[in-house]
Amino acid sequence: MSYEKIHPNWDRDATHILEGYSLEMTAKERPQLAEAAHLMVPETPIAVPFLPGELMDDRIAAAVDIRNLGFEPMAHLSARRIQSRDEFATMIRRLATEAGAKRAFIVAGDPPSPEGPYEDTMQMLREGIFEDNGITAVGIGGHPEGHPAVDTDTLWRFMDDKVEEISKRGMMPLIVTQFSFDPDACLEWLAQVRARGIDAPVRLGIPGPAGIKRLLRYAKFCGVGASASVLKKYGISLTRLMGTAGPDKLVDALRDGLSPEHGRVRLHFYPFGGLEPTMEWINTYSAEHGAPQPVAETTA
Repeated sequence: MSYEKIHPNWDRDATHILEGYSLEMTAKERPQLAEAAHLMVPETPIAVPFLPGELMDDRIAAAVDIRNLGFEPMAHLSARRIQSRDEFATMIRRLATEAGAKRAFIVAGDPPSPEGPYEDTMQMLREGIFEDNGITAVGIGGHPEGHPAVDTDTLWRFMDDKVEEISKRGMMPLIVTQFSFDPDACLEWLAQVRARGIDAPVRLGIPGPAGIKRLLRYAKFCGVGASASVLKKYGISLTRLMGTAGPDKLVDALRDGLSPEHGRVRLHFYPFGGLEPTMEWINTYSAEHGAPQPVAETTA
């Protein structure tokens, strides 16, 4: 299956950095999504993470809201948190039938040992449940700054294996990265992805505008690099932690650094400060930089 069949707008002028952006929201943020929806481009992909303490019904309700508001749901599935094959199959079936989902995003998850039958995402892929329910694209994680619990060689091997498995099952692999403050790390990692012959579309994780202390707290929790030198690139000084910070410098650097050799690239926003402030930032940045109003990617 070609990338163009599912994403015919992926080939773009790299200067239109916000074209086809995507977002992340939790199941608890359904009211905030309704309030911010008027600021979003129709068909925008919106991911719903698999957080502990949230029920399957909560995640499916969020995906249904995303679809009903005119956007594209992409629910996360955490392999080690899934209790049974039946739970896995039921969630994908309900996402497809109730929310019209065509995408899913898979992670191994934080638990050191599985709570059910799945140790890793490859076991989930080999069940055939995604393609049997009409899922056409499966997202996997990318880590420009590495992973605190997995060595670099193993990360690359996992990526190679998952991209191959998703592709041979007739679905499109999509790589979505952890958020980063460091454009140089993102661009270097992206060059390595392409050098390995991986031409899957990539979404680079971007922190939305938020309080500086909140950004640093999420960075620590997620294992994201936040040294003084990296934060300076982003526009944060460790001696001044009051106030908020936005991703202007980060997005500027990515806009200037991306080239056709980096392949299909989009931005994925983590709205730590809320969906509405993130959307206001996206639309303001577009207007200030003379870019056309951001447009959504076309999906199958």
